[in-house]
Amino acid sequence: MGLAPVISFLGKLFEIFMLVTRQSLKSSEPIAGITLLHEAQFSIWLEQQPTRVRSWVLLHGFCGERNTLLMIPSEQGALELVVFGLGEQQAQSKVSLWDAASLVDRLPEGSYQLVTELSNTALNQFVLGWQYGQYRFDQYKQKPEQKVRRLVLENNVDTTYLQSIQQACSLARDLINTPANELTPQVLVQRAIGVANTYGADVQRYSGDDVLTAGFPTVHAVGRAAVAPPELIDFSWGNADDPKVTLVGKGVCFDSGGLDIKPASGMLLMKKDMGGAACVLALAQLIMQAKLPVRLRVIIPAVENAISGNAFRPGDVIKTRAGLSVEIGNTDAEGRLILCDALALADADAPDLLIDMATLTGAARVALGPEIPALFTQDTQLATELMSVGAREVDPLWHLPLWAGYDDELSSKIADLNNVSASGFSGAIIGGLFLQRFVSKAKQWVHLDLYGWNSKERPGRPVGAEPQGVRALFEYLQQRFGKQA
Repeated sequence: MGLAPVISFLGKLFEIFMLVTRQSLKSSEPIAGITLLHEAQFSIWLEQQPTRVRSWVLLHGFCGERNTLLMIPSEQGALELVVFGLGEQQAQSKVSLWDAASLVDRLPEGSYQLVTELSNTALNQFVLGWQYGQYRFDQYKQKPEQKVRRLVLENNVDTTYLQSIQQACSLARDLINTPANELTPQVLVQRAIGVANTYGADVQRYSGDDVLTAGFPTVHAVGRAAVAPPELIDFSWGNADDPKVTLVGKGVCFDSGGLDIKPASGMLLMKKDMGGAACVLALAQLIMQAKLPVRLRVIIPAVENAISGNAFRPGDVIKTRAGLSVEIGNTDAEGRLILCDALALADADAPDLLIDMATLTGAARVALGPEIPALFTQDTQLATELMSVGAREVDPLWHLPLWAGYDDELSSKIADLNNVSASGFSGAIIGGLFLQRFVSKAKQWVHLDLYGWNSKERPGRPVGAEPQGVRALFEYLQQRFGKQA
């Protein structure tokens, strides 16, 4: 059994014990209550507590400040109640998955039940965060953490739906976190085939020189220098008469920068350069598991941007699948090269909605930071709808313009276009404008430039993979296309 199946199996085992119903627990098993409090609610709540609890709260100085936690023992010394502070109550204040993720990460092993009444939306966010906060990527440790905190739920909570979200996000996180020596282009494609086969999708796979002969010259050019040959997977699922939704994900399993080599510090996180592909696979799994009435197509070019005697060079000119010639201004702008052939393939089918996801530019991080993916589309209404859904799902997206005034920055004296701009400005927009050259038939196109990584340690969000945009896009697709009966 390879690493990827092991990760998947352990993840599923782990999730089984996170959410339980009261009926499934032994009658003698202790269950600690969880109370969520805004600061404004604290005084009223405290007055309603018995003297023993009030004394304990006052002794520890708890007053409901954000992310503060107080564990209150029973008279017998067992954990009886957990009180968690939500801070100031703003007009738009609500419980998010990050509240629960921050809470569960700090609790001892055991069973818990939410005492505070929440709306269905807030409850779903809390349960999702409860699962999300217990994720660990510790497969390489000799003694991985086994501590599991169970949340006892009423039977009316849709745990199947919530676990499907968690499983998809865990799939993406596992893939992004896996080091490049384990997650080669071949392994990434095998994982994609595993997802496709689970739901009976039709799969086409191209490997090595077959990538070139099948008409993906830029994918082959970027990946040919690596020991692990380039790959492209193309799978389809659903009724051919349903609306066409096509997903394209950047699958650069490691990026050295090529001959325009990155400095050592610039390579440290380059195992995550396939984050777009990981997020696309997670989104595809959710779509197929929910049986959304769409004709889904998923295209992932998978390569390693390496250096050897046959590496593509600065100044080379490559003829793309779409027929446009590209002069290579920088070999470290390889993501847009593999995506342009994949987008040309996807666009030829004239999908109703074409979405690509990619860890494409550092410029997007300069503009928006690591937590907010840049959203590019010419459809302003679609952008507004996606941003609104992202805000509700606590999975933010932010619309940046495909500013036509910068399009001439991609000009080349010897080819149809260059893969980079000579200017140091507007890099994220330039990347989007490059990709836009290869999309003409799709009715709507969305490009997400994401980071895919938590760069700082926070409660519930350890440093490591973050499948950005997946939950927002899935919720949008559900609202737009609905579920099958």
